[in-house]
Amino acid sequence: MNLLIVESPSKAKTIEKYLGAGWRVVASVGHVRDLVPENGSVDTEHDFKMRWQIMPGKEKQIKLITDELKKADAIYLASDPDREGEAIAWHILDILNTKKALNGKKVYRVAFHEITKKAVMDAIAHPREIDQNLVDAYLVRRALDYLIGFGISPLLWRRNLGRSAGRVQSVAVKLVVDREREIEAFKPQEYWSIDAKCNADDKSVFDAALSRFDGKKIEKMTIENQRYVHEILEKIGNPVINAHVVSIDKKKISRRAAAPFTTSTLQQEAARKLYFSSRRTMSAAQKLYEAGLITYMRTDATNLAADAVNEIRGFIAHTYGDTFVPKSPNVYITKSKNAQEAHEAIRPTHFDGKMPTLSGDEEKLYNLIWKRTIACQMTNAEFDSVSADIETDNNIAIFHAVGTTRTFDGFMRVYTEDKDDAESDAESKLPPLNVGDKIDITELVPEQHFTQPPARYTEASLVKKLEELGIGRPSTYATIMSTIVDRKYVEQDKQHRFHPTAGGWVISAYLSKYFDDLVDINFTAKTEDTLDDVSNGKRDKLDVLRAFWNPTSEMINGARGIKTTEIINTINDLMHTHMFPDGNDKCPKCGGKLGIKLSKFGAFIGCENYPKCDYTQKLADFGNPQTEPDAQKQKNEPVDLGDGISFRIGRFGPYVTDGKKNAAAKQYTSETITLDVARELLAGGTKKPDPIIIGENTTTGKTIYYYPTGRYGAYISSNGVNVSVEEQPDLQTATDLINNKKPTKRFKRKTK
Repeated sequence: MNLLIVESPSKAKTIEKYLGAGWRVVASVGHVRDLVPENGSVDTEHDFKMRWQIMPGKEKQIKLITDELKKADAIYLASDPDREGEAIAWHILDILNTKKALNGKKVYRVAFHEITKKAVMDAIAHPREIDQNLVDAYLVRRALDYLIGFGISPLLWRRNLGRSAGRVQSVAVKLVVDREREIEAFKPQEYWSIDAKCNADDKSVFDAALSRFDGKKIEKMTIENQRYVHEILEKIGNPVINAHVVSIDKKKISRRAAAPFTTSTLQQEAARKLYFSSRRTMSAAQKLYEAGLITYMRTDATNLAADAVNEIRGFIAHTYGDTFVPKSPNVYITKSKNAQEAHEAIRPTHFDGKMPTLSGDEEKLYNLIWKRTIACQMTNAEFDSVSADIETDNNIAIFHAVGTTRTFDGFMRVYTEDKDDAESDAESKLPPLNVGDKIDITELVPEQHFTQPPARYTEASLVKKLEELGIGRPSTYATIMSTIVDRKYVEQDKQHRFHPTAGGWVISAYLSKYFDDLVDINFTAKTEDTLDDVSNGKRDKLDVLRAFWNPTSEMINGARGIKTTEIINTINDLMHTHMFPDGNDKCPKCGGKLGIKLSKFGAFIGCENYPKCDYTQKLADFGNPQTEPDAQKQKNEPVDLGDGISFRIGRFGPYVTDGKKNAAAKQYTSETITLDVARELLAGGTKKPDPIIIGENTTTGKTIYYYPTGRYGAYISSNGVNVSVEEQPDLQTATDLINNKKPTKRFKRKTK
């Protein structure tokens, strides 16, 4: 008999069906061993020797493996094909050697990137040794994280600065804090645009934007104020301006499909289109992988196996026709430097057109992966673009109009990537125009704008930023996102945007001052590259550990001797603008100076004259999501609506009451609830608000509406298709949600 060890029980069941008699498949249930959780488990004085222990609760799995091994002739270590998987295989083998349980039995390491019968049998037919380079990269990473944790965390606990610090997580928190600083420092600038309503033949009406005025090119910020707008309008003239076409430019535009999914891009797209968190995405992907439906879901590669490409091209030809199949397969270049760990992109394992029976998150994610994979091997989408310059007859102004028409769907028949949707899927047609044609400008429409601050990070955009900077790896993104939230260094608002908490501000300020290398983006990215070099055999494990630990230990030793008062003063300096944006740091009670104070309950604002003056204020009152307007409305204070009816927040959420009867009001706040709505709720009905128009579906031409309340909560609707949403989406997200759902069958009323 042969014994094969995998990571998860569900994967074990799937593979045991493939192998049949003569095989026993057992799950390790993830890692089985870790460092002893106490100081000194990584001995920096003796070549970073590590002390390991069986993880609590895993003794049962080790006993099961050793018992089954007694009946086996050989053991196959088939944990996941990445650093962590290689480490699990190494740990199991080391434990078995220590227990002297092998007794000359043959040991093989096998790895497969998809759980299909063919892939499993091929892997078993071509076993290999454990890759020590990958193991060394894991050991370096684990040692670094341990040394940072046990070196810095006690300093944080002792001074009430935070719960813990992580090598990569701290950089993620700093990115969120730095973005918040940018937003707070942002000063909006006013600018204007002027559009013209053009009429070519009394029937064909189109828009054009002012591009030149009085010989000067009009850029985005050229028209700075309303005074300049009035000057332009006066010189151009009104109400009807005679103009003519002075130039026409026609060209064809081709747009290529996005690459198949990597771990990072899957998390980003699932966040944008499905509103999934990184953890939720990876949980669903793990289940799909273990069920044999997709390839391995932790990868930074965009290449596809040749067999898979041939299957995809055959499916496209059969389903959509030969015109949708490019002459040669589309090839996408992998950006990852870690070639050894670059496997296939995330794709379905079968392309026979038979969709598996799924539900919930797995169904949604599988459909997303399916469409992206099929689209990546389809022909380009083709567009005709026409632009026209229209000059007023007094030669004072030129307006620019652009029309785009999709002439061939290509990959867009199946899928469009979220970030390109607004640009690539939008079409605006111009009437037939020729140079010299007369144009009537019937109206000039000036519009005021203001520059916007940089957007706060969402999980999707933060993962994308970390990937761009070379920080973190496919297996770590979901953990990074969940860790910074669980440690309460960041919070997410209703739009899923990250805001730094008081604790996030404080720990970022502390680490930036006293451990600047550890939160330096370039330093952290270089560390990731170094780990890749170890996994590729280019760097020695001990050399890397020494190079990292020597300067880090100096920083830790130096920070131990710094007085708490000095730390508080430093943090006050770094956070002063955030805490007191108007510059007023005077205590309203005694006139003393306000500043940050630290306690076991967290950071807060206090007076320098404490204990004589006991004035305090929550640090969270400065711009964090729990005190933004929407959240302020939800304070647990009754709001009198009139007629003896009030709005309250209870154990189960918002509700209205007249003292005798209560009614849930979950979709309302103290500022959106009205007396009429409350009466409707108490009467057993709901006053349905008017829908909000999101925009026009560029595929169907039908309007998309947003309904904040419905039988099952908020939803969007267009052309008979309804989709539930958590919040009002933007136009492109709404378009994708509508287009990717089959319309509900309805009975049509007979018309007389």
